[in-house]
Amino acid sequence: MNRLITTRADAKCIDWIELTHPIIRKYAEKVNADFIVLDEATDRSDATGGIGNGVYQYRIFEHHKLHEHYDRILHLDSDMLVLPSCPDIFDTVPSTHVGSIYEDLGSREPQRINCMHAAQSQFGQIGWDKNYINTGVFVTSKCHQNIYEKIDDKYFVDWGTDDIHIGYLINKYNHPVCELPYQFNHMTMFSEAWNGSPNRFDSYIIHYAGVGVFDPGVSNKVEQAKLDFMKVYK
Repeated sequence: MNRLITTRADAKCIDWIELTHPIIRKYAEKVNADFIVLDEATDRSDATGGIGNGVYQYRIFEHHKLHEHYDRILHLDSDMLVLPSCPDIFDTVPSTHVGSIYEDLGSREPQRINCMHAAQSQFGQIGWDKNYINTGVFVTSKCHQNIYEKIDDKYFVDWGTDDIHIGYLINKYNHPVCELPYQFNHMTMFSEAWNGSPNRFDSYIIHYAGVGVFDPGVSNKVEQAKLDFMKVYK
């Protein structure tokens, strides 16, 4: 099977490109995968027509086209560190399954449920009230190509963007999901007390999504990632 790893980035996030892309490229070599940066604008529209072009989250929909050439695709967001201990995620997720963590957990659960309900208010009820995916670390095979399509010629454009759009289609088409342990996508939410306050450096991937600051006194997530990089790689 031919494999691909993608990430979303452009000149606006040069700090992340310089910090994390060499690590992602090295990981791609480790798992025998090609590497592509999704750096082009993607069209999107709402119920009233066009609302702009190029919101970076929607670039993952290029996977629809890329699955014509690649059997399996792993997406890794650019705002994350892949630690040297990270195993082959392709081997962790069966080729029949979508691979993702769920983030409707702990303090995030009520807001994520509201997002799932918002999508169903727009696109139709499908009984989706749990299992909110996160496409920061996301594995699909060619058989999942239809989750990268528009819904009624539209994208979901409210809070949650691609996570909600793709999550809706996963549930609509009843694709099985391999729920990855949080260690494959360790965001700040997984360092909270409800999850036992684990050390992020014991995980495989540290993801600086959202605020992305783990330590007191750190001003922003880029600074946090650079400090963590020094601990792991220097």
